[in-house]
Amino acid sequence: MPIYEFYCPDNNKVYSFLARSPAYREKTPRCPDDPKLRMERRVSKFAFIKGVGETVAGDPFEGMDDSKMESFMAEMEREMSGMDENNPDPRQMGRMLRKMTDAMGDKTPAEMREMVRRLEAGEDPEKLEAEFGDLGGEDAEGGADLLSVTVKKIKAGLRAPVRDPKLYEMGEFVG
Repeated sequence: MPIYEFYCPDNNKVYSFLARSPAYREKTPRCPDDPKLRMERRVSKFAFIKGVGETVAGDPFEGMDDSKMESFMAEMEREMSGMDENNPDPRQMGRMLRKMTDAMGDKTPAEMREMVRRLEAGEDPEKLEAEFGDLGGEDAEGGADLLSVTVKKIKAGLRAPVRDPKLYEMGEFVG
């Protein structure tokens, strides 16, 4: 019986669910703390399996070797843990984004490269967000723009999620 992990971005908490049936494999449970909050499936670090995973259209990291991706994510985690969530240093944000854009290679939009350059020079992140895109904003095609999504993820990542120690029965929270 597998244990699935889900993250609630609204309360920054990770929950574990025991699935006693294969029918729950593709289900997303309700949040145990508040059914109105969103839940997202998480891949546990110990459960990272080569060749298994979802591919997302336009994923800038598509094609990155699994071991490289795991190493990259661990490095980003270390970088984020050293940031002050209330007053992030723009240069530190810039260094972290530089690593991300280097990993993305040719898929990095010119605007993002410009933002990274300016963050590394110490410009105010709030000013750059206003200039380059609203958090959660949309691009011309109606999709979330990469720059806004990246900045939002970095800011969210400054606060490490809380892990709920309880193991929940999946069947009690789906359907």
